[in-house]
Parts: sequence; structure tokens; C-alpha cells
Amino acid sequence: MIEPYSAKIKINLKKVKGQLNLIDKMIEDNRYCIDIAQQINAAIGLLKQANNAIFENHLLTCGTHKLNSNKKEERVSFSKELIKAFNLTNK
Repeated sequence: MIEPYSAKIKINLKKVKGQLNLIDKMIEDNRYCIDIAQQINAAIGLLKQANNAIFENHLLTCGTHKLNSNKKEERVSFSKELIKAFNLTNK
């Protein structure tokens, strides 16, 4: 993993951990449902950002190597991997 992606992902994951602890406490305190849902959506947003950073990092590191490969099967395999990952991140 290269910078700045590694740092960004770590920061987002620390924030998500804090949000999950907050959500757990909000549930224990019987807080308003919409407030809890908003915190869940915020955590999901941070996870999506982390996932996008991982994807970008992968393209810049592994992707560069694989797409420049002389082996056609390696390029095709990587292309299929990208399509699969792209479909998963857009659901």
C-alpha cells in the first residue's frame, strides 16, 4: 500500500471504529432512531471512501504491473478482476 492511500484508509477506519462505538452507545441509551441511522450512514460513507482508496491504490500498484504485462492472460485476468470489484463497489 502506498501513500497517501495507506494513511487515508487508516484514518477512515479509526473514525469508523469511533462511530461504531457511538452507535452502540446510542442504541444502549435508546436514542432517536433517525439519529442512529445518520451515524450508520456516516460510517458507511467512510467505509466507501476507504474502499475507493484501496481500489485506487490497487490500480496504481498492482494494476500498472499487470496491465503492462506481456502475458495476455494476466491482463485479461486483471481486467475481469476490475470489473468484478467495480460491480461490488457500486451496489
